[in-house]
Amino acid sequence: MKFGIVPINLREFTDPEMLMPFVQRAEALGYESVWTAEHVIIPKQYDSVYPYNPDGKLPFKSDAPIIDPLVALTFIAAATKKLRLGTGVNILPQMSPLYLAKWVSSIDHLSQGRLMLGLGIGWLREEFAAIGVPFERRGKRSNEYLEALKAVWTSEEVNYQGEFINWQGFSMRPKPAQPGGVPLVIGGISQPAIRRTVKYGDGWYVIGKDPDDYRTHMQALAEECERQGRDINELEITAYWNYYTERLESLGVYEELGVHRLLVNMHALRAGDVTVAMERFAEQVIAKHG
Repeated sequence: MKFGIVPINLREFTDPEMLMPFVQRAEALGYESVWTAEHVIIPKQYDSVYPYNPDGKLPFKSDAPIIDPLVALTFIAAATKKLRLGTGVNILPQMSPLYLAKWVSSIDHLSQGRLMLGLGIGWLREEFAAIGVPFERRGKRSNEYLEALKAVWTSEEVNYQGEFINWQGFSMRPKPAQPGGVPLVIGGISQPAIRRTVKYGDGWYVIGKDPDDYRTHMQALAEECERQGRDINELEITAYWNYYTERLESLGVYEELGVHRLLVNMHALRAGDVTVAMERFAEQVIAKHG
């Protein structure tokens, strides 16, 4: 099992004097990856419902400092040698797909192939309004953007035309270091998100409440793979692990379900200090099961 840390770009992790030694120590302890969260802004008041909390709200305040994910991962790439770098997840329809393709390709090139691009369609309508991007039809736009990203990374000459994009007669270099482009890790547990994962994704970023919840999600993924004729083993599964409440006994369940990577929130380990939590988790889990 591979183990990663999430999120790595907010709260105290926005301090460069803290972040650099933290990620270097994580790499030395055997953590495989670090992952970011993304919000450009969080309104003080919002009616949109966050789907992964019972109260429908984000688990941090609206004024919490958040470093842009791709900037944070560039900083971390420069401070490490083998730690993999993931966005968990970036909000795809809020971004220019061409700029995103360029940023991501550049980071993957400079990090020598360590980037994983986690992408979702977003849920915070008020944030879309602030950015000036339509909330409606964001799923349709995201599907087209996913196709377009692959076209930029894999084509010598890009010619892609869709409903939202019209690209003709150009190339983009440098290409990503990873053959075929940066892995697309699709986030979400709705049926449209699962369809999107199977059709366009190289991996799935999934958040569940407990092992039983994950079992339900994995069954839905398997059924969609069968409908689309795709081998589920082609998808790398990244899941959030509630280690503090589930403890080590649940690890075997995730392995049985086919999860490849478990992500742990250092704040959720309740050690009082994220560095202490990182050291303790590495000793208790990674040293024995990583």
